Amino acid sequence: MPKMKTKSGAKKRFRVTATGKIKRAHAGKNHILTKKSRKRKNNLCDGAYVDAGQQKTIKTLIYNK
Repeated sequence: MPKMKTKSGAKKRFRVTATGKIKRAHAGKNHILTKKSRKRKNNLCDGAYVDAGQQKTIKTLIYNK
């Protein structure tokens, strides 16, 4: 059976930190920004970490083993 390919979409959206956590970006920062407050937009710029329950799934998409 051939190896599973890396999912390019996931590869572009997630980064693995040195400690093994998976970093992601917040959604909602691309359009319809006029009705969102400055504080809300600034908070969307900050990175976030993937939930512990989803980490195994994301790692299988990122790493091709």
